[in-house]
Amino acid sequence: MSIPVLLTHGYGASRAMWEPNLDALGADREVITWDLPGHGTTGATDGFSHDEAVAAMAALLDDAGAERAVVGGMSLGGYLSLRFHLAHPDRVAALLLVDTGPGYRNDDARDGWNAWAGGLADDLEHDGLGALPGGPEKDVDHAQGPAGLAAAARGILTQRDAAVIESLPDVGVPTLIVVGSEDEPFLAAADAMERRIPDARKVVIEGAGHAANMDAPDEFNAVVRDFLEDV
Repeated sequence: MSIPVLLTHGYGASRAMWEPNLDALGADREVITWDLPGHGTTGATDGFSHDEAVAAMAALLDDAGAERAVVGGMSLGGYLSLRFHLAHPDRVAALLLVDTGPGYRNDDARDGWNAWAGGLADDLEHDGLGALPGGPEKDVDHAQGPAGLAAAARGILTQRDAAVIESLPDVGVPTLIVVGSEDEPFLAAADAMERRIPDARKVVIEGAGHAANMDAPDEFNAVVRDFLEDV
């Protein structure tokens, strides 16, 4: 039986962002998607930490009876996928990293990111969902509203250490990095991951932005299906 795929969405999105990809990627394997705490249909208000998100991902694999999976995600979901590999390398058959980055080694850069995430949380609480940066993946009704997204920004969008970026040379599974050519903030991050992850493969999808899987689903699906067949 084919190894399943566990996909985690980006901040401000939901599992619905993977709908353009499910038929193609799930034609011969199970594809597991879920809503992060504070997002989509998730009603609980706990789980706002990286460790708790990773534990939730492990529980999803347990529920599916899967010892291992291809673990992937977009943006925040990609970062959490790398954290999952750091915590449970034995459960990862391959990594799929979409329009994402590995975090910061430099404390000042990390502090700057965290200040931005904290400011976004404040804006969500003050101005509502209109404060959420745009993108097709973020056209979602969130059960917890802006309060849930604000809590998620402070708990899982912020970063605590350089553990993920420092772990990249130790990634020992096939890794596919996908980034949209118009996703300028993440092009350099994609290059850095390609350099540091042994034998990683990077694909730039022309004309796509931060949600490459939605902006160019046919191209995305073809690239990922080829990767999954090799895995």
